[in-house]
Amino acid sequence: MADVTLEALLQEGRTFPPSEDFARGALLRDGRLYDVAAGDPEAFWATQAGELLDWSEPWHTVLEWELPFAKWFLGGRLNASYNCVDRHVAAGHGAQVALLWEGEPGDARQITYAQLLDDVSRCANALKALGVRKGDRVAIYLGMVPELPVAMLACARLGAAHSVVFGGFTSDSLRDRINDAECKVLITGDGAWRRGNIVPLKEIADAAMTETPSIERCLVLRRTAQADVAMQDGRDFWWHDLVDAQAPECPPEPMDAEDLLFILYTSGTTGKPKGIMHTTGGYLTQVAFTHKYVFDLKPETDVFWCTADCGWVTGHSYIVYGPLANRATSVMYEGTPDYPDKERFWSIVEKYKVTTLYTAPTAIRTFMKWGTQYSDAHDLSSLRLLGSVGEPINPEAWVWYWKNIGGGNCPVVDTWWQTETGAIMISPLPGTTVAKPGSATFPLPGIGSDIVNDEGVPVPIPGGGYLVLTQPWPSMLRGIWGDPDRYRDTYWSRFEGRYFAGDGAKRDDEGYFWLLGRVDDIMLVAGHNISTTEVESALVSHPAVAEAAVVGRTDAMTGQAVSAFVILRSGNEPTDALVTELRDHVAHHIGPIAKPKTILFAEDLPKTRSGKIMRRLLRNVAEDETLGDTTTLADPSVVEGIKARYLSTSPDDEG
Repeated sequence: MADVTLEALLQEGRTFPPSEDFARGALLRDGRLYDVAAGDPEAFWATQAGELLDWSEPWHTVLEWELPFAKWFLGGRLNASYNCVDRHVAAGHGAQVALLWEGEPGDARQITYAQLLDDVSRCANALKALGVRKGDRVAIYLGMVPELPVAMLACARLGAAHSVVFGGFTSDSLRDRINDAECKVLITGDGAWRRGNIVPLKEIADAAMTETPSIERCLVLRRTAQADVAMQDGRDFWWHDLVDAQAPECPPEPMDAEDLLFILYTSGTTGKPKGIMHTTGGYLTQVAFTHKYVFDLKPETDVFWCTADCGWVTGHSYIVYGPLANRATSVMYEGTPDYPDKERFWSIVEKYKVTTLYTAPTAIRTFMKWGTQYSDAHDLSSLRLLGSVGEPINPEAWVWYWKNIGGGNCPVVDTWWQTETGAIMISPLPGTTVAKPGSATFPLPGIGSDIVNDEGVPVPIPGGGYLVLTQPWPSMLRGIWGDPDRYRDTYWSRFEGRYFAGDGAKRDDEGYFWLLGRVDDIMLVAGHNISTTEVESALVSHPAVAEAAVVGRTDAMTGQAVSAFVILRSGNEPTDALVTELRDHVAHHIGPIAKPKTILFAEDLPKTRSGKIMRRLLRNVAEDETLGDTTTLADPSVVEGIKARYLSTSPDDEG
């Protein structure tokens, strides 16, 4: 990568060590665990597997590595459902609350570990009655209701792999995922609540099932109590009729450590989603380890809230498997941050005395845009730790989060990982790591990583390039469902012997990692690599800017030009003078080469229902191309409005 980009994020000089009070009570207070893991990674992970999980049979081999295929804890047998529920009840913790569920219309439920065990067992028996057996695949298409983790754990109990499909996806997306995995049963609902409206899940599922020959049965949860839900005789069964009638005992199936736990689909560069496979022993070991130590978990007192959806890997790992394996009490929320009002998140934190909040930078920047009056209206003093997930967080958003939500007292753990990695890979350890705003800091103990150039040669410190992982890790994907060649080609062909994450990264002179986003978000401007994240961070550091998205567009003079889409904070007006000021601001923070050639002011940005900005669509706008698939957007009209505004503004007038 060109040297021009090595100055922007690396100039961040603010440091935030853990407070003495936090460090004094932290699970890890020094760096000894890094040394232990570096000395013998296999022994380190074996220790974690033995301490954090219960095994019905011990393993005989920690790791078998035939690049690019790994097997962990060979010979070991365990059950994920048992580790998440049964063992806690058996140890006398049945009365502890497992899930604090907050529904969008205002309903709420508290589910103890004993109740969760009953619910999971009944659901597993119902799936048995529908013909599900060990080795089958079950698709789950639900909103954020407790029955979603119940269904996941019921599948795990039987040894059937689940494939959770995000409840905001279309019937085509659901159909394609069901067919790829050849799922036998679909679990869905009559509908789901979103911003006071009903998402017709069963109607969408019915459309999908017209073209899913592998589906034999469909289990339907009544959530919205619609009167006109179509039910097909012999195929469709109501949850309350079938599940509630089952016995609350179902022995968990002993599973080999390498038996498939779930398939989760993620976007592919070819357009066809990739079915990422995760197995039982290694995945559960690493999500339990990372959840315990990255979030400094105290199961007797903490209330943990990961705001993700279970349709994504963050929800799998840090709503379901990690927290429940560690006997945590977690909040699970059905709705959005702005319904019924913009105080929703903070009222939940206050109501349940949340101690740990794990959310996305997009949400944090949205809160910044709204201002502090909503969070100031609530008591957030229960918070002791904050987390960030999903994309690189710009330094100003990090500091705003730390100051205004954490009150300047809570460590912030900025985490990097992927669907493919299964668990957090790079993150501070909150009791010992000195944080830098915008940096994920260092790889966790037991994780091998490096930054290389185009030729695969490690880049010296400081320097930037491509992030690679250099050794196997327990929660790594075991391949792409039905396509081992695609697995090898996608992740292991770019740099021989190393996993290429697809992300750009830098290290500063102290070795801190700064994630720069996907490499296709690296713009080549006049021969210089410029990260969209860097320019976005520079723009958002301006007091007038609430949020920004940056893409590269074709330019006859420079190859690519920087095109920025900006949302202003309230009280600021979009003017030509402000455009000039923002361009100069970026030049001051990064350099003249990074100046946006165009800045378009927008009311909103195109985002998926999970809150991620769809920069691909902004590139379509900037290049005056036909818009790509917009079905995953929360509001497809946003991008149409941006396109109309963009086309009415000459690209050369820099407005």
